[in-house]
Order: sequence, then structure tokens, then C-alpha cells
Amino acid sequence: MSASSRQQEILRAIRLKGTCAVSDIASSLSVSEETIRRDIKLLVAEGLVIKTHGKVTMPDDVKEPPFHLRMQENMDAKINIATAVSRLIEDGETVFLHPGSTTNYVARALCDHRDLVILTNSAEISRTLVSGDGNEVYMAGGLLRTDDAASVGPTAIEFIKNFRVKTAVFSIGAVNPDGLMDFRLSEKEFCQAVIERAERVIVAVDHAKFERKGIVHIANLEAMDLLVTNQEPPADLKAALESADVDYLVVN
Repeated sequence: MSASSRQQEILRAIRLKGTCAVSDIASSLSVSEETIRRDIKLLVAEGLVIKTHGKVTMPDDVKEPPFHLRMQENMDAKINIATAVSRLIEDGETVFLHPGSTTNYVARALCDHRDLVILTNSAEISRTLVSGDGNEVYMAGGLLRTDDAASVGPTAIEFIKNFRVKTAVFSIGAVNPDGLMDFRLSEKEFCQAVIERAERVIVAVDHAKFERKGIVHIANLEAMDLLVTNQEPPADLKAALESADVDYLVVN
């Protein structure tokens, strides 16, 4: 296992358990404690974890990792998910893409499509698709977040109310039986405004999102039409999806 892969597994374990002992992490990854300490030292230097007395924890366990790190986490899975989502979208559709690492990969996968009308509040997604063949890209205004260059606030919400979309694709912070969750209150009203104006809502997430809790309830599971992921959902989520009459697609 490469150093970057180990570091991703360390972050995943900490987000799942809250606090982990260095010895436990080393044992689970079948490497020496000294190797794990070197990995943790790098993560500490980036401000991603805190190490105290042989244990490591997140600096703030209610926050997501920085956007550049989320782009690297489970990258192959996200690319596969994005490819599957792109195949569900036809040329000429009006599509909303929510800011997120997986939806950034969806944007890249849509570069072969023609005549799309793209709505987004992500500067990164806008830049990816603006040069596409015949594409029209509309970006919501408002305050840009420093982490992921997404616009938020009342201006962005008023912008989206001007449109109807065929397909809305979300890369949400967490998915569990309670519904679609995120880590920012600013996402709630905007996402709900998009959902109300979409004929079809696709949520594209990798399996790690099933393990996160989130702190802000965005919508109930019934708000989406399709969940696209890379692993079978946990039993409780699968039962909740069935109860909500929501389909899911597993790609690998």
C-alpha cells in the first residue's frame, strides 16, 4: 500500500471512529507503528489531524476534509460513478451539477456530450464544461467559498429559481437512513430549491458517504430518484431506500 493510500485509510478510520490509537491503525493496515507515525506526521503538517499521546483525531470532526483531498479520496470509485452518471444524461439536456468532488468528475465525464445547458454554483465545474461543444453554462452568483469555489447565499438561491432542469446531480456530504445530509447549513436552502425544480434527482456518492453522519439535514431520501454508488449500501440504508421507493445503481 502506498503512503497516500495509507493516509486515506487513516483519515477514513478517524472519521469513522472519531479517535484512533496509532497501534490500532498500524495493526489494521499491517504495517509498523513507525510507518504510521510518519504518515500521521504528514497529515498533522497539513492540519488534517491532531496527534496526542499515541492517539490521533480530527481537528474538527464535523467538517469535511479540504476539497483537494476529497478529489483524491476513492478517486477510481468516483471516476467510475461519474462515468455511469454521464451515461444517464443525453445530449441537449438541462443539467444542474452540485459542487463536490464526485460531481467534478461527472463534469469531466460530460465533456464528450453536446449542447448541454449546465447550471451550477461551482466555479470549477463551470470552467470544465464552458468550452464543450455547443454547451451553455450558467453559474449562480453569490459569495464564493474558499474551500471549493462554490457560490452560496441568497443570490445563488434566487438564481436557481429562474430555471427548470431535466436532471440534478448532487454529491452530498452523507447519505444514511435519515436522509441526505451535509456539513454546511448554507447548503440546505439552495439544495432544496434545486430539488424542487428538477424532474430527476441523482445522488452520486462513493461508499465512504454511508459511514459519515453529517450535521445538516438537506432532504429525506424520497427527494432523490436514483442513488449511484460503488458498493452495496448498508442493510439499514438499503431498507430505507426500498421503503422510500428509491432505486440505486452500484458500479465497479
